[in-house]
Amino acid sequence: MGYLKKFIVYPSMSMLVTFVLIGCSSVKPKLVHRDEFGTADMFTYAVPGNAQESCEASRRALLSQGYIISEANDSNVKGRRKFQSDDETHVEIEFNIVCAPNSKGSNSTTIFANAVRDRYSLKKNSSSASLGVGGIGSISLPIGASNDSMVKVASETISDAKLYSRFYDLVERYLDDVKKPDSEMSQLHSPAPQEPAKEQEKIN
Repeated sequence: MGYLKKFIVYPSMSMLVTFVLIGCSSVKPKLVHRDEFGTADMFTYAVPGNAQESCEASRRALLSQGYIISEANDSNVKGRRKFQSDDETHVEIEFNIVCAPNSKGSNSTTIFANAVRDRYSLKKNSSSASLGVGGIGSISLPIGASNDSMVKVASETISDAKLYSRFYDLVERYLDDVKKPDSEMSQLHSPAPQEPAKEQEKIN
């Protein structure tokens, strides 16, 4: 009877282990990141005007939010802002803007924007010193000095549609200031009108 129990139990356990191994081997690892070249509404935005005006409005939008501009020309703008969430975590966000004119005669520009978030963490490196002891040798003892440094631990493209929407709203607002009518610009740069000279009185 005992032999029969062993015969029944052990095959069952071996079959169970086999099924577990098969199940583990069939589980596919999760994809950490997946690129899908589909809709690009989040990273693109069309505005009226030329590329120079669009990039200038983008530059002002970033400046209004505390970004430090590292590059700015008629077709590219790049700005970075730093955040300190706590004593051991540091975050930086960099905006990259490209202003590309649309088809000729459309008088419109497409703004391509993407923001990258870099996260840094504090790495503590404790220093140690060797102390020689007669008859024993050298012993390493920790000392109070430490060399702390910030190490980049993550970097990713931000995929928050609301963030880009708020940025485009700011661009629209500053675009109105950049695109001043020609008549208004001419009034700003035209010299002040002079009063007509008085007729010289005739001397009898």
